Parts: sequence; structure tokens; C-alpha cells
Amino acid sequence: MDISKFRHTDQIQVRNYEIDWQGIVHNGNYLLYFEIARVNYFKEIGSNIDERSISSSVRIVLVHNEIDYFNSATFNDQLKIYTRVSSIKNSSFVCEAVMFNANTNILIAKNLATLVWTHPTTKKSVPVPNEFRRLVDKYEGGNAAILWPKIEV
Repeated sequence: MDISKFRHTDQIQVRNYEIDWQGIVHNGNYLLYFEIARVNYFKEIGSNIDERSISSSVRIVLVHNEIDYFNSATFNDQLKIYTRVSSIKNSSFVCEAVMFNANTNILIAKNLATLVWTHPTTKKSVPVPNEFRRLVDKYEGGNAAILWPKIEV
């Protein structure tokens, strides 16, 4: 991942209850850290966030979550997470994230998450709204691969 393409950053401090019996952050907590950064990214670009979704008329469903671990974080570490939307297709979009120890700049983990816009009742996929596409495009400065719907004439 080219870190220069990431405009959004978040910092999270590791808390004592996130440590496992080995004295390192439990592997599942990294997914939570990436989720926190992803939600903050949506807020920063201007998406309408509430307790249910980033839009009241749809549900955003996480359909794929991939993580690569490189080093461990420990209690009280300050983690810096870079997040971006790298692509938007018809009904899905991909978020990339990378996490470093903020003090040592050591790479901790990378994350690739695919999310799908769905209808709240039918649970079927629906097109990503153009407003979300515009917000991402503006924020990412053209660095996201965005599939725009065809305009019928």
C-alpha cells in the first residue's frame, strides 16, 4: 500500500483489557481498531452517520474483512491508523487501512474490507448512492477507482 495515498488518520491507545494472556493485543481487537478508523473516515468525509449506518435509508454490510499481521501491539501503545476508500463499484466499496505504532513507526497490520450497500428490508444489494461517490471522490482527490453509473440518454 502506498501510504502517501492515505489522507485520513486516527490514533488509538491500547487499553489494558485488550491484551491477551501473551501480553499482546488480542488478534480480534485489531479488527475493532480498523472499524473505529473506518467509521471516523466516513464522518470526516461528511457522510451522515447514525447508530445504524452511514445512511438511514440503507444498511452497509461488511462482506469481507482481510487482515495481515506484521508485529504485535502491547499495552499503552499509541497506534496510528491510515484509512481510505480505494474503490467503489456498483453496490460495494473497498476500504484499505494500515496500522503503525505511532512512536516507533513499526508496521503492525494491514486491513482490506469490502462493504455492500443493502436495502434495510429486503437485504438485497442496492447501488452506492452518487452522493457517497462524490464525497469519496472529493476527499480522495481522484485517488479512488470509482465506477460511476451510466447516464441513459
